[in-house]
Amino acid sequence: MKRKNMAVISILVIFTVLLLTSCETLDNFRANFTETEEDLDSVVRIGVFQPLSGQYQRYGELERRGIELAHGLFPTVLGKDIELIMADNRSEMQIAEAAIQHLITRNPAIVLGSYGEIFSLIAAEFLEEAQIPAIAITNTNWLVTSNNPFYFRVSFVTAFEGVAMAAFAVEEMGAQTAAILRPANDDLAMTISQAFSDTMIRLTENEDAIVSLQDFDPNAEDFRLYLMRVRGAGAEVVFLPSNIENAAEILIQARELGLEALFIGTSIWDDPELIELAGEAAEGIVFATIFDPEAGITRMTEVFLNAYREKYGEDAVPHSSVALAFDSYLVAISAMIRAGTTDGNALVKALLETRELPGAAGSITFNDRGDPIKSVVVATVLNGEITAAYTVDPYVVYMEEDTFY
Repeated sequence: MKRKNMAVISILVIFTVLLLTSCETLDNFRANFTETEEDLDSVVRIGVFQPLSGQYQRYGELERRGIELAHGLFPTVLGKDIELIMADNRSEMQIAEAAIQHLITRNPAIVLGSYGEIFSLIAAEFLEEAQIPAIAITNTNWLVTSNNPFYFRVSFVTAFEGVAMAAFAVEEMGAQTAAILRPANDDLAMTISQAFSDTMIRLTENEDAIVSLQDFDPNAEDFRLYLMRVRGAGAEVVFLPSNIENAAEILIQARELGLEALFIGTSIWDDPELIELAGEAAEGIVFATIFDPEAGITRMTEVFLNAYREKYGEDAVPHSSVALAFDSYLVAISAMIRAGTTDGNALVKALLETRELPGAAGSITFNDRGDPIKSVVVATVLNGEITAAYTVDPYVVYMEEDTFY
């Protein structure tokens, strides 16, 4: 019990120092986070819009878990209890529209979610019309935030992975040339590849830094011709924004051909299944990861891990979705405190003013599109295990004049 009390005290101290910049005294902090009113009408409602059943239930539950973990630590704001209002879109587009409309009738101050870009895009127009801000958690599609001033996200856009991985290749590995292998007719792969290419050219100051660019058939089984072209071009690194199945087969065939270039992937590779499929061929590969529990990204990372392990067991390893969902809740209540209100337009302004907010998965600063400027952890496979290798500073790699995808 003593250990638990000490953990709670540590959490509150850290959160006070790092998050609540508007709370200048301990009395203010207590007023915002520990004083509650017995009046059940005096609550702040946070909507949780997720697929809590159906095809994507597992992912919706992961995000819900992170939100509930944060809520358990910080259950009040502005002197009121926080009430979580669940809305299940059932993993179906037809139901998502009705679900978000019903959620809006319950007057949430802010909405967190949903897993799956399509569900967030469906919700976006209704939330904007109601002037209720929302924070997407694992959405990486730029469309979610690009045309809606009320939608934010805590996960970086997919294109930024291309920027970060190119920065890693040049700044950390010293690479001057790269090849790109991407699945054909894949818009996401094309976007992230363009980001990687542009950043390689910018950082190397060489217009010919990309020595080979090839689109492959994702249904193919033999990739040797592509790999021989890569070898012939003399690429030092190969950027491969593919799924796990294609990546595993390409890695195996590259090893059989004796190709020594470093293979670089995206956060899709952050899965033990890739190691299982590729075996020894996965050794040494690098890829972006949204969250690494061993990286100790901020002091809030430790707070999150302690709370998670206390609830789920000392050996429990949280999924990145849980960490991001935890952060979405922190971002929401931080904005409420700084705004001093739950008015939608005031919250949007406060969210846009978020600067270096320490979260479990990294510090968060929003740009004017509601996308976070945050560090990216680069992971590698070492002795068959995924391990953090490097952290890319977002301020080093961001495009000039913030012309970002």
